[in-house]
Amino acid sequence: MSAEQNLGLLTQALDEREVDYTRKSSGGPDGEHVILELPGEKKLKTTVLLTATSHGARVEAFVCRHPDENLAGVFKYLLQRNRRLYGVAYTVDNIGDIYLVGRISSDALTADELDRVLGQILEAADGDFNVLLELGFATSIRREWAWRVSRREPLHNLMAFEHLIDKESLPEPGEPLPEQYRPARPVHAEPAAPAEPEG
Repeated sequence: MSAEQNLGLLTQALDEREVDYTRKSSGGPDGEHVILELPGEKKLKTTVLLTATSHGARVEAFVCRHPDENLAGVFKYLLQRNRRLYGVAYTVDNIGDIYLVGRISSDALTADELDRVLGQILEAADGDFNVLLELGFATSIRREWAWRVSRREPLHNLMAFEHLIDKESLPEPGEPLPEQYRPARPVHAEPAAPAEPEG
């Protein structure tokens, strides 16, 4: 089958399930992409990119940016999680951002199969999101919590991470941040001296 025929199957399957999507030119040999958003609870939305190819469809969904810390723990979790996923697997791109990717063959490109794969993406991206944040961003979460407390800002969207917080070390509301919660200051290199003129 051609990529165009598979694009037709893909959009037909989405229309059958009444899924909202947009079509966008890839600007390259892939032709068109189909883009949709899956609403979640922990991860508010997961954007999915479907690309029709001559063999079926490629599926990609962004899950989380490159972890700040504990890469070994994050990658171990992702690899173990891959064993239980249907139709997709976790991967990282060239800068370390985390994605779910998969392929659906032309003969399997039906509304039922697409529904299963999209359901798996939603279950994984939404269900694993807080775990990935805990594993890869614990220090940032603690700093954000302390910053919000010191400025009397609401904590409602951080409450899932309350167990990570040492409340004894937090500042009182309105007090400055203790040193341990301040972000590391970037080291700025001195500008290079201008080159000596030749001759």
